Amino acid sequence: MRKGDLTVNLNESILRLQGAATETDEYRLNRSEDAFQELNRKSAALKRILSRIPDEINDRKTFLETIKEIASAIKRLLDAVNEVNGFIPGTTGKQALEQRKREFVKFSKRFSNTLKEYFKQGLADAVFISALYLIHQTNMIIATVKQKCE
Repeated sequence: MRKGDLTVNLNESILRLQGAATETDEYRLNRSEDAFQELNRKSAALKRILSRIPDEINDRKTFLETIKEIASAIKRLLDAVNEVNGFIPGTTGKQALEQRKREFVKFSKRFSNTLKEYFKQGLADAVFISALYLIHQTNMIIATVKQKCE
């Protein structure tokens, strides 16, 4: 890369790859009940939308539509988490999932604030990093449900 004077934005590259990585078993629930399968679908959908950010961030109109999609996908994911919560046995498991959900909401708000800053200052890499954190939080929700329910 140095000889060819190539520069690669790793955050952007990793974010792009996340769309293809949504089908890995590690972050996929195996239970067959509708609530678990719905959480799988909502989680994968959010990650796919977030992975499109590098391709769409420079087209303002398209990117604004993507932001709306992300907000909607976040809401649908939280609804799916609430549905799964009823299947988690014991109070400690429910508390663990609620804590993960709070963390997810915190990073969702941070993502929103990062977008506001992006429109003021134009720092795309901060958006990529924030989107990666949101994907990580989505994965942590799945991992927690998996640990408490499977």
